[in-house]
Amino acid sequence: MNHLRLLRYVDEVARAGSIRQAAERLHVAPSAVNRRIQDFEEELGTPLFERLPRGMRLTAAGELFVRYIRDRGAELERVRSEIEELQGLRRGRVRIVASQALAPRFLPEAIAAFREQHPLVAFDARIGDHVQAANALRTLETELVLVFNLPPEPDIDRIEAVEQRLMALMHAQHPLAAAHALRLRQCADYPVVLPNRDTGGRQLLERFLARSSARFHPMVESNSFEFLRGCLADRQSISFQMAVGAVADGSEIIARDIDDRGFPRGELVLASLRGRQLPVIAYAFAESLRARLAALPA
Repeated sequence: MNHLRLLRYVDEVARAGSIRQAAERLHVAPSAVNRRIQDFEEELGTPLFERLPRGMRLTAAGELFVRYIRDRGAELERVRSEIEELQGLRRGRVRIVASQALAPRFLPEAIAAFREQHPLVAFDARIGDHVQAANALRTLETELVLVFNLPPEPDIDRIEAVEQRLMALMHAQHPLAAAHALRLRQCADYPVVLPNRDTGGRQLLERFLARSSARFHPMVESNSFEFLRGCLADRQSISFQMAVGAVADGSEIIARDIDDRGFPRGELVLASLRGRQLPVIAYAFAESLRARLAALPA
């Protein structure tokens, strides 16, 4: 499979935008990467990259060639998986992009349970929003995505979708902790720390607040849920997170329902690229995730 390794030189330069950075990732000399690109360009009779002062950019022909390389790589992974399935090894690698709310518990627990049955399977798990997830599917960088509010697209196959509610998070000794459910107007009386606008929970909040008289003036905004949970240690601040990521974890942070009439719910979507045949092991993990999603509380 040496030819696939050489094709990877082109793919890595496309991802890095630089021969030097690609060579570092591939652990080869920059001259070897540059020579291989020149060989392909000579064989194809057209430049694959524009040589810019600050790096390399794909030409239209280069974009077609990289797509071919990634298609070949994805097909090889599928065939390898099927061969290993025939051999009874059940090994392979599953690539998935997931929302940040799934990182603390849901996804690690799903992977751990799957590996109990398939201990030779490796995972490449990335955290991203629905835009990054859709892009990763289309560029064949992942087989599966599990993210909030992934919009319907003709080239994306929605394997499973479940509703999720948004919950308020606070310290167990917060003044509102005794309530079983809260109105957003009550939360507005306290310091609010919010995830950034790329997250599904923040988008639900913004959608509701746009037609509500309640107003939030966030004291802190961050792309890190772990950081936001740390901000709740002051016992006064309130944050928000989707229910699947707001479960009790043995800490002093608690979650409360939001009781406003008409408050929207988010949608947690498991998806793959339409028309792409998943490797056997990725398909098996998708089925495992589908069962876990179906068991989530409504």
